[in-house]
Amino acid sequence: MNTTSDLPFSQACENNKTPILTVLQQAFAGCNWVLEVGSGTGQHAVHFAENLPHLCWQASDQPVYLAGLTERIRRAGLANLPLPLPLDICADPAPLTSADGLFTANTLHIMPWPVVQKFFSRLSELTQASAALCIYGPFNYNGQFSSASNAAFDASLKSRDPLMGIRDIEQVQALAQQQGFRLQQDCTMPANNRLLWFTK
Repeated sequence: MNTTSDLPFSQACENNKTPILTVLQQAFAGCNWVLEVGSGTGQHAVHFAENLPHLCWQASDQPVYLAGLTERIRRAGLANLPLPLPLDICADPAPLTSADGLFTANTLHIMPWPVVQKFFSRLSELTQASAALCIYGPFNYNGQFSSASNAAFDASLKSRDPLMGIRDIEQVQALAQQQGFRLQQDCTMPANNRLLWFTK
C-alpha cells in the first residue's frame, strides 16, 4: 500500500469523515456522479469513493491546490475516483458532465460572501434537474454563534480576511431555495459543525 505521509493532511478530515459518510450513504444512495467542490487534501474524496462504490466521485479544487490532491487520488487507485478537475467557481467552466450529487466541506466560511452567492447561482450548471446537495461546516442560527469555539473561529477567520466568516444558515438556505433546493436534514456533526442535506 502506498504511503501518503508526504501529502497535505488535515486532522479535521480524519475526525469528521466517518460521521459525514453516515449521512452521505443516505443522501447519495441514488446518485451516479458526485462532484466535490473544494476537495482540499483529498482525504474526503478517497474515503467517500472507497465507501460509496456505486457512484463516481469527481474531486475538484482551484488549480493552486491540485498538485497534492491529484497525487493522493492517483495513489488511491480507485476506479470510481478519477483525477481531480480544476474548478474555480468564479472563473472555470462547469465540468462537461453535470452531477446528480454535489458535496462541499468547509468552503462557505472561506469564500467571500459574493463567491458564496456565485457558487449557489451556478448550481443549475453543475447539477442535473434532480440532485442532492450536501454542505458541511459551521453555521450560525438567527445570527448567533452555536458555540464559543465557533465564535473564536469566526474571529480568527476575519483576522485573516474580513470577507471570511461563519455563514447564517437562513441565508444559505435562501440561496439554495432560489436554485430549487429544499433542506431535507440539518445533521449534527463533530466540533460544532453541521451537514446540510438539500434535494432538488
